[in-house]
Parts: sequence; structure tokens; C-alpha cells
Amino acid sequence: MSNVTNNEFSVALNNYFQTLGTLTQQLVELVNVVIKTAGSITASIIEPISKAATGLAGNASTTVTKVYQGAAAAVAPKK
Repeated sequence: MSNVTNNEFSVALNNYFQTLGTLTQQLVELVNVVIKTAGSITASIIEPISKAATGLAGNASTTVTKVYQGAAAAVAPKK
């Protein structure tokens, strides 16, 4: 009777660790897929945003320069 109980426990423990190993492997595969998907999504989103941000920064710089030039022209003594 004791051998049957130990054998059942060994089988149950073996099944437990097989299931745990399978779940761990699937979790690693899932994380890998998420990272790859996030990488492609991030690249496709960040590129247009960075181009737009660069253009916006350039336009803002031009606007600030024109404002300073206008203020300097208004303050400068006239001949």
C-alpha cells in the first residue's frame, strides 16, 4: 500500500513539474512575442512622431527668432 501511495505521489509530482515547465516555456514565448510586437509598433509610431516633433521644434525656433527680431527692430533707435 505504501508503494502505491509513493508511486502516485511521484507521478503527481512529475506531472506538476511537467506542467510548470510547460507554463514557464509558454510564458517566455509570450513575452518574446510581446517584445517583438512592441518593438515593431514602437518603431512605426516613434518615427512619425519624431519627425513631427523635429519639424515643430524647427518652426518654434523660427517663430521665436522672428519675434526677437521684431522686438529688436521696435526697440532700436530710428535714424
